[in-house]
Amino acid sequence: MALDTTNLKKVAGAGDQNLFIYKSTDAPATIAGSGYFNSVTTDLKQFDIILTVGTTGGTATGDLLFVTSATGATVTTTNGT
Repeated sequence: MALDTTNLKKVAGAGDQNLFIYKSTDAPATIAGSGYFNSVTTDLKQFDIILTVGTTGGTATGDLLFVTSATGATVTTTNGT
């Protein structure tokens, strides 16, 4: 599936770093995949953290992503579990 921007919520900010939570019915590997957050490059920046909640077969899953780059039309994340 694709990113649902209504489910990406900023929950905290400290200096130049923000913490977001994102809930989706997508599997963790899909959420962490290349280009998943590209449509929100103006909302995310390098060093932001995204706590993700997904599902796999109806089971809740969680993951921690770090934004390694958010420039132009590309957001790059790395899995921090």
